Amino acid sequence: MASNSLSFPPIAISTSQICNEKPHNSSLLPLPLSSLYGKKLLISHSKLRTLALQCNNPSTTVTVLSTLPTKKYTSEKIPKWSARAIRSFGLGELEARKLKYPNTGTEALLMGILIEGTSPAAKFLRANGITFFKVREETVNLLGKSEMYFFSPEHPPLTEQAQRALDWAVEEKLKSGDSGEITTTHILLGTWSEKESAGRRILETLGFNDDKAKEVIESVSLNVSLIFNISYFSISA
Repeated sequence: MASNSLSFPPIAISTSQICNEKPHNSSLLPLPLSSLYGKKLLISHSKLRTLALQCNNPSTTVTVLSTLPTKKYTSEKIPKWSARAIRSFGLGELEARKLKYPNTGTEALLMGILIEGTSPAAKFLRANGITFFKVREETVNLLGKSEMYFFSPEHPPLTEQAQRALDWAVEEKLKSGDSGEITTTHILLGTWSEKESAGRRILETLGFNDDKAKEVIESVSLNVSLIFNISYFSISA
C-alpha cells in the first residue's frame, strides 16, 4: 500500500483519484481545488496528532501533520505549534530517514530547523556559522552511517532526548503565560537543554554555548527560564 506523508502547511498533494467517500464519524473540511492541483480531497479531523486524508482509492492515504508529539500534555491543553515548527519537525524526520537512522533524535530536530530555514532560530544559527551541511557532517561523525541495506521506518520514533526537548518547549511556553505559538526557537532551546544529547553536542562543537542561548532568547523576546549546567537565568520581554 502506497503512503505519502506531508508536513502542514502548505498542502501539496498529487493524486489521480477524486475523494468522494466520507470517513465515518468525522467532520469534513473541503479544501480549495486550487490547493490540490484540481483534485478535491476531504480532511477528517482526528484526535491524534495528524489529520487523515481518505480517498475512495484504498491505496491512497495521506497524513498531514498538524501538531507535534508530546508525552506530558494532551493536545487540548497545549498552545498551537507554529507552521514553521511543524514543517521543521517533518523535515527533520525526513532527514533522519535519509540518513537511515532508526530514530528521530535531537540532531534531526536541529537539522529540520536549518532545512526549513526561514525561522528566526534558523537565521540566528546561520548568522553564527551553524549551517545544515555542517550539522549533517557532525551528525555523521558523531553517530556514524547506517548499514547500506537498513531502511528507516516511515516515521522514525523520537528518541527519549528528542521527546524531552519537545516536552520542554511546551512546558516553557505554558510557563510564559502568553497566548502565542510554540516556535522553532523553543525547539532549539529544548534541544540545548538536553545536556547529553547528540543535538547539544553538535551545537557545542560548532560554537554554540550558554551565551548564544541567551542571545537567542533576547533576539526573539521570549519569556523563558533555562537551567544550563550551573547557570540559571531568566529573560523577560
